[in-house]
Amino acid sequence: QVQLVESGGGLVQPGGSLRISCVTSGFTFDYNSFVWFRQAPGKEREGVSCINGNGDGNYAASVKGRFTISRDNAKSTVYLQMNNLKPEDTAVYYCARRYTPSPVWRCSVNHRDYANWGQGTQVTVSP
Repeated sequence: QVQLVESGGGLVQPGGSLRISCVTSGFTFDYNSFVWFRQAPGKEREGVSCINGNGDGNYAASVKGRFTISRDNAKSTVYLQMNNLKPEDTAVYYCARRYTPSPVWRCSVNHRDYANWGQGTQVTVSP
């Protein structure tokens, strides 16, 4: 069965850092792009960052320069390193996949056809 399990969220102060993980199973990890998106109460779902098969990442303007996405193919895991966190980063963070047979194809945080998101992990940034 396809599984994507997010973890690593928590409560941090503004300016703090957090690394969240998305451990996957049940499919060929290498042939997928991945996205981190977030959902906060009263706000629309926002694509945060995505990564293609070659490890090339794209970022929403709101997080560029602060967040870094990476993947470990040996562990079938995607990471999101979040630095200089702000209160507006508070949300549930989800990981999802998009079948991408060519590793050179770039991903977009705005695509709507990412699938198999997990349960999410709560990130709360508060003084």
